[in-house]
Amino acid sequence: MVFEELELNDNVLDALYDMHFEKCTPVQEKCIPEILKGKDVLGVAQTGTGKTAAYLLPVLSKLASGGYPEDAINCIIMSPTRELAQQIDQAIQGFSYYLDKVSCVAVYGGNDGNRYDQELKSLSLGADLVIATPGRFISHISLGNVDLSRVSFFILDEADRMLDMGFSDDIMTIAKKLPQTCQTIMFSATMPAKIEDLAKTLLKNPVTIKLAVSKPAEKIRQQAYVCHETQKMGIIKDIFKAGDLKRVIIFSGSKQKVKQIAQSLNQKQINCGQMHSDLEQAERDEMMFRFKSGQIDVLVATDILARGIDIDDIAMVINYDVPHDAEDYVHRIGRTARADRDGVAITFVNDDDIYFFQQIEKFLGREVEKMPLPESLGKGPDYTQQATKPKRSGDARSRRRKAREQQSHKDTKQRSRRNRPQDSHKSDKQTEEKKSEARNSRKRPARNEKQQPQRQPSNQIPQQAEEKTESRNKRRRSSSSSRRKAPQKQQQPRSTKYDIREEFSQPKKQRESGLKKLIKKPLRWLGLTKK
Repeated sequence: MVFEELELNDNVLDALYDMHFEKCTPVQEKCIPEILKGKDVLGVAQTGTGKTAAYLLPVLSKLASGGYPEDAINCIIMSPTRELAQQIDQAIQGFSYYLDKVSCVAVYGGNDGNRYDQELKSLSLGADLVIATPGRFISHISLGNVDLSRVSFFILDEADRMLDMGFSDDIMTIAKKLPQTCQTIMFSATMPAKIEDLAKTLLKNPVTIKLAVSKPAEKIRQQAYVCHETQKMGIIKDIFKAGDLKRVIIFSGSKQKVKQIAQSLNQKQINCGQMHSDLEQAERDEMMFRFKSGQIDVLVATDILARGIDIDDIAMVINYDVPHDAEDYVHRIGRTARADRDGVAITFVNDDDIYFFQQIEKFLGREVEKMPLPESLGKGPDYTQQATKPKRSGDARSRRRKAREQQSHKDTKQRSRRNRPQDSHKSDKQTEEKKSEARNSRKRPARNEKQQPQRQPSNQIPQQAEEKTESRNKRRRSSSSSRRKAPQKQQQPRSTKYDIREEFSQPKKQRESGLKKLIKKPLRWLGLTKK
């Protein structure tokens, strides 16, 4: 079916044709007519099937037709991540290119004060569409910045992801403030029990549309390497050596591993970037721009990019570690082979992940092709057909924390092992030298006394040396005694100023005799006068 057969606004159709969109996807074909009728919709479909356009096109068409307040928020779209909110905002700008009276604003955290002021202004004036993350939108509600009394559309995109991230209470808080006449639309990639419960609470007589629940696209060529943890970087190097590096995403379950992988690739002169929650929003935006524009060939990321991010030309996805949930695996590899393109999905399976990868194969209903390891890396572990589930204690958060700590400890141990031969030898040698120096410090004066005669010239007679030493000692003793006595003589005139004055108060004859003595004394020293 083509979009022209649907009852969409003419201006929206013109924008679609300019964007070279002509045919509907199955989820768009089934969802758009129901949303145009004003019914609540629950859509369940795999990633990359066009779910964003499935709800944006009918909502924009209804807003363009008129009949909605201009000074109020007419549509609220909830997004689990900032990146998805930005992507939805960009899609709205494209679809509403010829709609003059439709405005939108993206509301999410991680911005500076200027961005917050813009959000506040748009919310107060009443933007037609508000794309928001739950946490940031709740903060605006608590501050009294949002009026939800006249909202006509409430849309939950990637609802399963938002529930997994713990936004269930925030969603219910927002939903309770909406009017009863509000049309609610919910889209999800999976259909677990918690989504069904949420749909029963929020939706009124919904139309449920399910398409290929959690099945990867057929054009994705899936491969797996059964390897040890230490062989993974060697496999990546071999893959990149054999093929094109452009448009590759490497997924890892922890941000610590993402940092380590990116560092290793940069050391191998591979142009790559990283995406994880430790980056500021400006850094995330810059990284996504560089990757989409082709400035970065490889992007190492956590599951923050696994859902909803629309990058059409991804040629390869590498799972550095096996996700323990089959749904997460589907979302990861769903980044490639989008828009009827071909793609490759490669997964590294180590000893501990064999059981989980077998569960993924059961979920897929087929066995994933196992690729041979490069000869230079040696043999990998045996892929047994009935692997047992590893014993794991604690919740998922504690397991992830333990995995990060183990990886960090492993890297530290390897670095210390590489530096140990030289450093340990040097440190042991230095310690021994310090100990010997401390032991000999008490003996050093005696040693110097013994060595002192050896510094004498060879033609020096020992007896003369002894006499010379004895005379030197006598002079030292006499000079020291004279120095001790000299202050006693000088202390009398220095004791008080009145002694000097008394000297000059005496008769002139007596005073001159004292002065003559004082003058003659240095003259005698110089040999100029008779004693």
